[in-house]
This record gives sequence, C-alpha cells and structure tokens, in this order.
Amino acid sequence: MAKRRERITRSPDPDAPSPLHGVADGVLFEISSEVCNQVGGIYQVLRSKASLITARWPNRYWLVGPYMEQKASVEFEPSRPPRWLGRVLESLESEGIRIHHGRWLIAGNPRVLLIERAVQWQEIDKLKFELWSEHSIESPGGDRLVDEAIVFGDSVRRFLTRVCEMRSASAGDQAIDDPSEEPSHGAQRRIIAHFHEWLGGLAIPMIRKAKLPVATVFTTHATLLGRYMASSEEGFYDRLWSIDNAAEAGKYNIKGIHGYERACAHGSHVFTTVSPITGEECGALLGRVPDLFTPNGLNVSLNNVGHEFQTLHATYKEAIHRFVMGYFFPSYAFDLDRTIYMFTSGRFEPKNKGFDLCLEALARLNAQIKEFDLGLNVVFFIVTQRQTRTIDPESLRLRGVLNELDNVCNSILEGVGKRMFPLAASGQRANLDALVDPYWSLRYRRMQQAFRRNGLPPVVSHHVEGDWSDPVLSHIRHLGLCNRPDDPVKIVYHPEFISPTSPLWGMDYDQFVRGTHLGVFPSAYEPWGYTPLECMAAGTPAITSDLAGFGGYVADRHPDHDAWGMTVLKRRGRGFHEAAADLARWMLAYCRLDRRGRIAMRNAVESKSWDFDWSRLGSAYHRAHDLALERLARESGELR
Repeated sequence: MAKRRERITRSPDPDAPSPLHGVADGVLFEISSEVCNQVGGIYQVLRSKASLITARWPNRYWLVGPYMEQKASVEFEPSRPPRWLGRVLESLESEGIRIHHGRWLIAGNPRVLLIERAVQWQEIDKLKFELWSEHSIESPGGDRLVDEAIVFGDSVRRFLTRVCEMRSASAGDQAIDDPSEEPSHGAQRRIIAHFHEWLGGLAIPMIRKAKLPVATVFTTHATLLGRYMASSEEGFYDRLWSIDNAAEAGKYNIKGIHGYERACAHGSHVFTTVSPITGEECGALLGRVPDLFTPNGLNVSLNNVGHEFQTLHATYKEAIHRFVMGYFFPSYAFDLDRTIYMFTSGRFEPKNKGFDLCLEALARLNAQIKEFDLGLNVVFFIVTQRQTRTIDPESLRLRGVLNELDNVCNSILEGVGKRMFPLAASGQRANLDALVDPYWSLRYRRMQQAFRRNGLPPVVSHHVEGDWSDPVLSHIRHLGLCNRPDDPVKIVYHPEFISPTSPLWGMDYDQFVRGTHLGVFPSAYEPWGYTPLECMAAGTPAITSDLAGFGGYVADRHPDHDAWGMTVLKRRGRGFHEAAADLARWMLAYCRLDRRGRIAMRNAVESKSWDFDWSRLGSAYHRAHDLALERLARESGELR
C-alpha cells in the first residue's frame, strides 16, 4: 500500500522537453461544460488561465462548451471563424448541430465554440444504448444533467470527426491554417482535445472507439463517488484503498456517472488531476493513477492593486462595518474598532467544506476570548448558496432604516455647518444643539426609535427552506451560538453568495474578502480549493487543511507557510474534536495579534500570492499537452 501511494505523489517534470514540437504544428481544443457558463470552480480555472494558454497557442486555441443563451449574451461576442473552421461548422449545421463561434469577453480574449443542439428523447436513448453496448456504461434515465452531458459529448465527437476529416482531405492543400488564412505549410496540424470532468469528457470513449487521430487529455477536478463518501462517512482517506468502488457507486446510486468518470480516465492519452490527494482518490476509485498534476493557479495580476491593497482593506472593512451595524446594533452595540471579521465560504457541503468544524472551533473560541478577557469581538460569516424564501424581512427593514439614518445625519451635518460658519467667523461661541433644525432633530429621534429590534440578532440572514432540518442551523443551535450580547463570537449564516445587487451588501464578493481579516477553510474533502488562494490574492490571511489539495501543495512547497499567513490545519488521521481544538487555537492566535501584526501578515500573504500565479503553475498544462501528442505519435507509429 505504501508503494502505491508513493507512485501517486510523483508527477512527471512539467518542464521536461518533449520529442514533439506540438505548439508549432498543433491546434488545441479545451472542452468543458463551464465555458462561458459559471457553475463552479472549473469556470475559475478556465477563465483565469486563458491568457496563459492563448499566449502559447496564438490563433490555434479554442474553448468549447454548451450554448447557454442567457449567459452567452453577457460573456460571449460572436465573430467569423477562419475558412477551414467555417466549412466544418457548416457541415455540422446540416446535421442539426449549430456551433456559435466568437470570443470570450475575459482577459486573453480566447476564441470559443458554443454548441447548440436540440435532440429528441429517442436520439438520447440511442446514444445511451451505444454507451452501454460499446463501453458497458449504464446511463440513468430521467436525469437531465446526464442527458445534456451525453448530447454534448456526442456533439463534440462529431465536431472533432469533421476536423480530422478536413485535415485528411486537405493534407496537400490548406487545412487547419492560422486564422490569418494565408498559405501555410503546416496543413496537417496535430489535434489536441483537453477535457474537464465527465460533464465535458464523454466524447473521450467515443473518440477512442472511432480511432480518431486526436491527442486527448482528461482532467478530473474531483470524483463524484469521493465527494459523496467523504460527506457521509468518517475516515474516507484512511480506508481509501480498501473501498469496493463499484459497490459504493451502487450504494449511492451513481453507477452511471462513476462509469463515465472511469471511461474518461482510462480512455484519455493523458490523465491529470489537480493535487496528489485527489490523485490517491483517482487511483483507488477510478483505477488509474494520474500521469501528472495540474494545480490550479490564479491570474494574480488581475487581483493585484499594488500598494493600494491596505487602503482597500480599510475601505471594504467600512462596508462590512455598515452591514454589522444594520444587523447587530438594533439589538445591542459593540466596539467595531475592536472587532475581527472572519469568514468561510463555498458550495453547500457543510461537512466537506468544514463548516461543521468551523462552528465547533468557534464555540471553543467564544469561551477562550471570555476566559482571557481579550476585550474584542469576532463576527464570523458563513457564506454559501442555499434554497431560501427571502431575506429576513426585519433585517431588510433595519438596513433601510440605517440607510435613512445615515441620510438624516448627513443633512444635519450640512445644515449645522452652514449655520456655524458665520458664527465662527465672527468669533461667537456656537450652541450646537440650537443649530440643528427642529425638523431634522425630530427625524433623527424617529430614526433612532425605528432602529430597534426586540430580541437577539438572528444567526441567519435569510429565511431558509427546511429551516429546522438545515445542518448548519442545527449545529449552531446545538452549540448555543445565538448572538447573545455577552458572547464575543457572533455568527452570520448568509445562505446566498454576496453580490452588489444584494440590498444587505451592495458590494462584490472579492471586495468582501478584502475587507475581512481572516478566511477559514478547514475542508474535509477539497480536491484543490480556490477560496484560500483568492484570500491570498486579496492580502487576506487564511486557514486551509491538509485534506485540501491547495493545503497539501502549500505544506509541501512552503514549509514556512505559518509565518506568512497561510495556516495548514492537520486533519488527516485525526479526530474531529482534536482538529477543532487546533483550529480554535489558530483563530485565537490571530485574535491576539495587534493591528501592526495584522498589517504585517497581510503584507506577507499578499506578496506570496505571486507564487501561485499561472505563470508559475501553468507549465503543468503545457507538459500535459506535449505528453498527449507524444503518446498519440507513439500509438500511431510516428515515434518509436
């Protein structure tokens, strides 16, 4: 067992030279269901590394995704394809497959192909039967997500078939030319197709069955079986190699999707994943050890604001102060200058994302701050996406009252200033109360009276569907974290992602992150984890875990990580309460820092963010593409 794990932690050198010069004579298609379609973390991967890939593949790189009209209208700009590609698209339109060609309106401005295809259920059933008869993969019925993935995969397969036919038919002429459409000697360009997740990768077994001359790369960012098991069972990684993956997939009713993932992994020329810990998971559950790791970076320059990041922290902290005043002050007030803002965020997987561990640690932190009489408060935000009915009406009302109170105060200041100036100029003593217009004095008192709440501030900002069965709310109630005035730790469970359109916020999530003091992400299952990396880019210290791919990467390559503001909590092989005690200790250590210490840590973590830029991490993608071309060439006898 030790040897098997040893193999998984190794990865080919991403900078090793390839015997083929794929960039010079290749064309790259990168396929994902999240192209111009924000759903999860893969969207961030594609979006942030687009500049890196387009720089290496100028005029020979296309992202391929499904056409979602509403989202495409915002992120996609149509444009004319090059002649060779136009002929491919025309031939497919006659088969009922319409492919929109254009640019993704992001940094790097990459070319994209968005596939639109409407099919009848009989055709979907035919495709499912082919997956069963040719690849022994079961497909569940009545699952829209599965049906869409199968249709998309077949459409990609047909597209690549046409591209290969175009290349073959035009071998002596002009085929996959540079879109400048000038004559080229590189007519027979090699074709690389890089697929992300089973939702985008179902074309892989189809391509292999058709024996298309396409070099394929498959990147899995997680396994569905691993995600399900980690959220339901303790000690998932400790018993990884003893798991009967087929039996467990049946238990969780995901045999079809598990089969898709295995087929994509085994069918690709190069199989990659984002981290060694997910590599272990793939080896055990999918039956193939990844060829190399493609860690996720960020385009740090897009987040970098130079020396302004400390100023922006103060600016956005004021916006958080305003939220806290509207949320807590109607019940009771506390010193905002002695308040630390911490948060966790992510998709609603409370156990996998470590929300449960955060709450357990916060209960301990609450007692410790009291015990040591630190004289400060911690407001902890849990930001996720949950089915809700509405924002809590009372919280919404009070935010409106706060805004009106602000307007009243500004009007009073303006009026007093105008009346006070001539008195001051003439040397007279001013009676400030007498200078306030009676109308505004009355409005002021009325607003103060309206800005009151009977009872404690709620722990949740919205009315949640299934309130009493919500695991986060149940855990909060169990721990007694109910926002009492004498509790230094306050909780705001915010089951909606923060956005400028929210009447409670009026700010972007990125701005919220910059305004906080500490991000806390002690995940139990996290193949990579962008949230702590996003904190780094914003100059916000963070806590991650050794069960997160990012946490493992940091621990392996940066032994001094604690010193510059990225704590890696040890969770592997440890009990829940032991990890909670450790997390509380780290959070308390941060609370003990003075203002100068917090500023120094923000400086340190922001400067380290450049180590995670795509310019540093992107070479793994280059190696994956070169390796796929090399294996295709050996397979076809071009290389021996």
